[in-house]
Amino acid sequence: MGSAYALVVLFAINLMNFFDRQIIGGVGEGIRREWGLSDTALGLLGTVFTLLYAVVGLPLGRLSDRNERRKILAGGVFFWSLLTAASGIARSFSQMVVARLGVGIGEATCSPATTSLIGDLFPTTSRGRAMAIWMLGLPLGLGLANGAGGWILQNWGWRNAFYIAAVPGVLCAIAALRIREPKRGTVEEHAVGERRRDGNPFLLVLSIPTMWWIIASGALHNFNMYALGAFVSPFLVRFHHMSFSNAGWTAAAVYGFSGIVGLVAGGTLADRLYKRRVDGRLIVGTTAIAICAPLMFLGLMQAGGDVWSFALLMGTGCGVMYAYYSTVYSTIHDVVEPALRGTAMALYFCAMYLLGASLGPVGTGLASDYFTFQAASAAGAVEPLPFGALMLAELRSLVGESKGFNLRALEPFRAEGLHTAMYIVPILAAILALVLFAASRTVTKDVERLRSWMRQPVEKAS
Repeated sequence: MGSAYALVVLFAINLMNFFDRQIIGGVGEGIRREWGLSDTALGLLGTVFTLLYAVVGLPLGRLSDRNERRKILAGGVFFWSLLTAASGIARSFSQMVVARLGVGIGEATCSPATTSLIGDLFPTTSRGRAMAIWMLGLPLGLGLANGAGGWILQNWGWRNAFYIAAVPGVLCAIAALRIREPKRGTVEEHAVGERRRDGNPFLLVLSIPTMWWIIASGALHNFNMYALGAFVSPFLVRFHHMSFSNAGWTAAAVYGFSGIVGLVAGGTLADRLYKRRVDGRLIVGTTAIAICAPLMFLGLMQAGGDVWSFALLMGTGCGVMYAYYSTVYSTIHDVVEPALRGTAMALYFCAMYLLGASLGPVGTGLASDYFTFQAASAAGAVEPLPFGALMLAELRSLVGESKGFNLRALEPFRAEGLHTAMYIVPILAAILALVLFAASRTVTKDVERLRSWMRQPVEKAS
């Protein structure tokens, strides 16, 4: 099968990758209400997934640099699809945690193997567009998970959403086995094959200054992405008074489908500017994030019930933000040789999930619970208590103990608490723009250093 077939299959796998992880965001408010959970607990379902995803991704990244990537990918898709179905069987919070941990193990195969394949299927000049097409699975997957998840939650119950999500994943696993495994390093400007520089592979990647800035950017960006993924739908239900179904489809447009334009336009602009200057991709990424931060802030400032203004501002901000992926992912390929790209992506993903994605849902949940408690206390609805006592009560509720603080007394104040907590996102986006700008100042030297190594004769380059 050719590169076009491979890209279509990889796109479909990436769509299911993000659909299956984001389905918690689409149906999470229903799970929270059924089990009487706090926002911290709801966020924790996203955190446990990302923690294991990050750690397991490191050995799987090395495996992708040594073995057939299509087989690794097929096995991972099949495994995470089965565990997605198992999430619907869960009868307690702890059982759901175990199922989501399994999904994280399977999905850790996706990015290292697929990005490595794309790097060997498409030359440097068209890699940004190919990466953008592959990454279209992100906004579409997130959008469908929120929209379809909210509709299924309202009409069929949240458990059926997990059962339905598993079926296309199994089909994708079968299709992955028919991808042609390309030889490594044959489409580079200087065909280096499977050669790489001497030394520890992880230390080699970390010796590249641009990678440090990219890793820092990934932590900030993924905090925001996973915070939004966990709480956009609940925010619309609570603060803007929408039904589960309407909130799901609005979140799909704001947080998911809006990213299609940003990804495609970002990838196209990045490739065009890259032909003129080596730092072109990161300049596009920096500009996109600098635009999105104030738009998100303005979106959150809209009054409760003003859904259209919120959707327009936040949706535009999120859409522009998606240019991050097609610019930064391509830059990693620009500064790392083909034989180390699976390792580089795994290291990048490990750091950004441990330091960003794992903290986004639970951190925003903690902030939401804190501001909720403060609002309830100020209104006299609850007795003032140290925040630690509230957290202890939440932990007791998760393990089935009924003693302690009545968390349901906070329900009337959860809209205000979550609204305040969501301002974390535009603040971190502003910092992210500065980090990407710093990366754009180091990337030119790093690309030239790699090209110089590639031009050397085999006996010297090795």
